[in-house]
Amino acid sequence: MPPEQKAGATVRPAVSPWDDIAERLHANGLRWTPQRRTLIEVLKEQQGHVTASELIASCKERDRTTTPSTVYRALDLLEELGLVRHGHGHDGREEYHVLPDQVHGHLYCVGCGTTWEIRPETGAVIVDALAAQLGFDVDLSHVTISGRCAGCHD
Repeated sequence: MPPEQKAGATVRPAVSPWDDIAERLHANGLRWTPQRRTLIEVLKEQQGHVTASELIASCKERDRTTTPSTVYRALDLLEELGLVRHGHGHDGREEYHVLPDQVHGHLYCVGCGTTWEIRPETGAVIVDALAAQLGFDVDLSHVTISGRCAGCHD
């Protein structure tokens, strides 16, 4: 028996942020539709970032009646609930971070095409510097800085 489990204790399965989505929608006066269920099933399989077009394609594989507008509306709703956060890639396309735990920006190498997340503490330095110098309030989740990585210099 694992040390954290006491004799006779009931082991509860891990709780997922997706587990109570139907109840959360109902609490907001919204329905748990087949299209929303399909999108949630697809999102549960994602980690990190995914584009709306990738989500739409995956949803259509499961349910041919899926429409882009339905997916976008559901994504807007899920963003309000904190389950996804949208940002924009180096090429301006909208992408979604699934189950975001921190706001972050991105670095993009124009040489090799690799993308990295800007750690929140590094992002804070950028945001604070722009606020102090220009009085500008930056939304870090929409920041992508293009350049060349160490491997692509020269």
